[in-house]
Amino acid sequence: MEIFRRSQQAEGLTREELSAAVEASLQGRDLHKVLILPPDFTRYHSNAGLLTNLYYHFLTDAGVQVDILPALGTHVPVTEEEMDLMFGDIPHDRFLIHHWRTDVVKLGEVPASYLEEVTEGLWHDPIDVEVNRLVMDPTYDLVLSIGQVVPHEVIGMSNHSKNIFVGVGGADMINKSHMVGAVYGMERMMGRDHTPVRKVFDYALEHYMQKVPLLWVLTVTTAPGGQIRTHGLFIGEGRSCLTEAVKLAQEKNLDFVPPLKKCVVYLTPSEFRTTWLGNKAVYRTRMAMADGGELIILAPGVERFGEDMTVDALIRKYGYKGRLNTLAAFEKPENEDLRSNMGAAAHLIHGSSDGRFSITYCTKKISREEIEGVGFQWADYDEMARRYDPEKLTYGRNTMPDGEEIFFIPNPALGLWADKSKF
Repeated sequence: MEIFRRSQQAEGLTREELSAAVEASLQGRDLHKVLILPPDFTRYHSNAGLLTNLYYHFLTDAGVQVDILPALGTHVPVTEEEMDLMFGDIPHDRFLIHHWRTDVVKLGEVPASYLEEVTEGLWHDPIDVEVNRLVMDPTYDLVLSIGQVVPHEVIGMSNHSKNIFVGVGGADMINKSHMVGAVYGMERMMGRDHTPVRKVFDYALEHYMQKVPLLWVLTVTTAPGGQIRTHGLFIGEGRSCLTEAVKLAQEKNLDFVPPLKKCVVYLTPSEFRTTWLGNKAVYRTRMAMADGGELIILAPGVERFGEDMTVDALIRKYGYKGRLNTLAAFEKPENEDLRSNMGAAAHLIHGSSDGRFSITYCTKKISREEIEGVGFQWADYDEMARRYDPEKLTYGRNTMPDGEEIFFIPNPALGLWADKSKF
């Protein structure tokens, strides 16, 4: 069963069109108990919240029990306020919490020989395949995996099998897959399908998940002015829905630009409260930044570094000091705290410019000393927001009153910006 919908309108698919596709995807199924795996609030603009709401009501109206397990990965749980904003009127007690360190079962492993093959010899260890035990519960007649396909720094293009093996996966896969991506090089992967990390997830899916009744529900969206536009909806049981979603996301979410000498990125406070997420401003622009350029990150909601307090402590200790410095620290036997948290080490590599361009965080809730302590430059948010007012700037190139030219990005999570010569 495949249901592919592409909008020919700039505003995207209507609610009625989305609802019709959801209803069609359930036709002919004898369902009693369904598990839904949507993203968390950090993917608010995926429109997965609306789709989850539509599925919930279609199913419960038919007498089906529905449980919802947000694909948190290592993120903090969804708050009740976020539930209401993203998922609408679904009762809070239908939402479960994924604990990535404790709630998983091991299904097998991706062998070292396969990792060596897909990474061109850069990785030599196997990776455990772990998923939340509810995903493997045979009492569920259907597992709905819902989410957005968009350029991503670790895997190339997000979602599909990543929603399972990272979103509701375990520590070994999360940590090692992120480190594989960092070692292989994010510039070689971002915006592309069939990357080494994607191949790892596809291997795990093919070898260990064949008996799980998975249905993929994938969106391609943009959000100009904060208004979500769903340009495509791809529903299916195989990989073709991902392939088609990738094609559309490369069209809608990948912007080729000349080298940017000065880029200003705004982090919506409700969406970005940590540099763990806020560093999408770094990841998604690094292929566009000119050597010696300046990246200014307006981050009024950033209040700490890690989503997880263990990771927060590691970021504070080791900082965003560049790929070589991080790898050197990682290799030292005495740094067991970093060696046992590969995902954090990978994040530190991803979040640095390696000295190629400057990164200035403009904050209100975290101090200058803390920001500078992890290797970034700092500026006062209110002062910088008066000059670069996110309410007045428009997406793309802006000329300031004094003639300064900047490139403004209102939400880095929704795209990838690149100098075509680097892609």
